[in-house]
Amino acid sequence: MKSPELIKKITSLIQDKKGYDIKIIDLKGISSLTDFFIICSSDSDPQTRAITNHIKKELSKIKIKPFQVEGLDYMEWILMDYFDIVVHIFKKERRDFYDIERLWADAKIQTIKND
Repeated sequence: MKSPELIKKITSLIQDKKGYDIKIIDLKGISSLTDFFIICSSDSDPQTRAITNHIKKELSKIKIKPFQVEGLDYMEWILMDYFDIVVHIFKKERRDFYDIERLWADAKIQTIKND
């Protein structure tokens, strides 16, 4: 699955579990780490866990598995590494603190409207 289709799939999966304030940061030509960040917010540990598990479960059905998942112990900031796409699932307070969008201000940032 190509990056644009995978981005659309992941954002839809986030919305399924009521993740919000979804942003796509295009890092192509800016970072060698990955091509895209997908960032979203959640309000609670159960919601963060639900978003994470939903993405893992649904993508594994189409043979897409994360290289690495970090942050499951504390549920404040989950990072799911799918190589070309890295998904960041933040508790609202933690997202405000790190303000990743500001750190990557040179990148093209797209806001996804909630369904």
